[in-house]
Amino acid sequence: MNAAASTLIAGFLLLVLLCVKPVGLYMANVFDAQSVWPRRAGAPLERWIYRLCGIDPSVEMGWKQYAMALLMFNVLGALAVYALQRAQPWLPLNPQKFPNLSADSAFNTAVSFITNTNWQGYSGESAMSYLTQMAGLAVQNFLSAATGIVVAIALIRGLARHTAATIGNFWVDVTRATLYVLLPLALVLAVVLASQGVIQNFSSYKDVATVEALTYQQPKADAAGNPLKDAAGNPVMETLTTHTQTLPMGPIASQESIKELGTNGGGFLNANSAHPFENPNALTNLLEMLAILIIPAGLTYTFGRMVGDTRQGWAVLAAMGILFVTLLMVTVHSEQQGNPLIAQLGVDQAASPTQAGGNMEGKETRFGIAASALFATITTATSCGAVNGMHDSFTPLGGLVPLFQMQLGEVVFGGVGTGIYSMLIFAIVGVFIAGLMIGRTPEYLGKKIEAFEMKMSSIAILVMPFIVLTGTAVAVSVDAGKAGVANPGAHGFSEILYAFSSAGNNNGSAFAGISANTPFYNVALALTMWLGRFWPIVAVLAVAGSLAAKKRIPVSEGTMPTHGVTFVILLIGTVLLVGALTFVPALALGPIVEHVMLWKTP
Repeated sequence: MNAAASTLIAGFLLLVLLCVKPVGLYMANVFDAQSVWPRRAGAPLERWIYRLCGIDPSVEMGWKQYAMALLMFNVLGALAVYALQRAQPWLPLNPQKFPNLSADSAFNTAVSFITNTNWQGYSGESAMSYLTQMAGLAVQNFLSAATGIVVAIALIRGLARHTAATIGNFWVDVTRATLYVLLPLALVLAVVLASQGVIQNFSSYKDVATVEALTYQQPKADAAGNPLKDAAGNPVMETLTTHTQTLPMGPIASQESIKELGTNGGGFLNANSAHPFENPNALTNLLEMLAILIIPAGLTYTFGRMVGDTRQGWAVLAAMGILFVTLLMVTVHSEQQGNPLIAQLGVDQAASPTQAGGNMEGKETRFGIAASALFATITTATSCGAVNGMHDSFTPLGGLVPLFQMQLGEVVFGGVGTGIYSMLIFAIVGVFIAGLMIGRTPEYLGKKIEAFEMKMSSIAILVMPFIVLTGTAVAVSVDAGKAGVANPGAHGFSEILYAFSSAGNNNGSAFAGISANTPFYNVALALTMWLGRFWPIVAVLAVAGSLAAKKRIPVSEGTMPTHGVTFVILLIGTVLLVGALTFVPALALGPIVEHVMLWKTP
């Protein structure tokens, strides 16, 4: 790793660390009903929302009521987004006169955005009206992020309370998460991004003449959108020439800010954060990466503060940070190594400085390798899915890291809320394993970990691998699944595995070589997203309710400390053990064999 890459990474990690305590403390105060100035300023609006919706903020809920309210809220959100897409030709703010989306694509997108996945089988600038983007997609960017945050807060309350029958009020929590956490941060970031060149308008698209004619090739597709292949199984290409370019317009800065802060990832434009209208320069790239991590990282301090021992939060943050830095080093090193086949072709390295400096395929020159590798690691360490480069063009090991991070369950910082509650579930499993090893009843933060907590924790952890591997197996076995793959062999398998891993972990990024906007993939991935999001959430809320009802056990000589080095190592080991044992066989069929084939001796 060169000095520039080391400086970028060290500086970025320092910025994240500096944000952890103030952001985490602020969120703890918001959800503990402490007096902070945004709450004082927003109190009239908050009370008006409760009156309008018929909510009594003083009444708390048990975990079943909390889960039911959460599910109902998200079902209604999905119906609203689906309706907007299907009716957009007859609705305002559609200057390009876009038609409605197909039923399967609208279904997939609706589920995608309410699950915080933001998987996009469509091209945003050529499919979605401004109204659909704002009232549908951007609104759900706030609400799906708020949903993740409140589940984390509910679990933290379960650990902090004792002999309690309730874990909070879902409607109050989701209102405060949106009104006092996400909205202020998104407003400030949107203004800053707009000042740097991220566009924000309601203009019609601009057709401009290019300086030179552009001739390019693209895979031909059939009426269903599947790539056509010749007798040898290779994609059939068509050559096109154009003398004009259409520049998309729209309210992009406002969606870009919450897309990153809420770890949503759905871009206004098809190229996502690789597009200069979404991410024009090195400063916006840094701010967007920072925005992705500050809430997930800050929630670790929120956790420590709310349970009355900030050391607990720092221990969880340490485990996340060690995993993140280790995997980041693999990505950066792999991309800086470049493609060995270039040298085998006899390319003059002096005449090809791009390849001499590493793998620049699929990356923007305004960012370079280190910033692109850092962005890719951040966006898949969280459940964001935004991209400033094409993961499909990474080296095999460079692409393996984003894939593996998702398969760990999005716990390496994770999405807003999902990261901390998933890591706490792993902590519960870890102390249970440790208790078995030393022959003592396991406990975490003064709560005994018994059969019910372990059953629910097992469900929360194992649902994702089950649906991801099952979906992948079905897709590689049926013609409808294989038809969408343009790249044969190991890389084609990696693309399918990545798609289902991304959907099952509510990430949304993709290996771009797969044509996923087909009825098969739209339905299969939508089901994977729904189950991957809400099945674990219900299990986590069940754990929260059970822990809240328990008495607190005094610390004794046999109590295992959960804030030291030993616990951090145990927590990392538990995460890796589950991820490695579950997914390594599948990874061996995809990126690992690709790496061996790339670097084998000719």
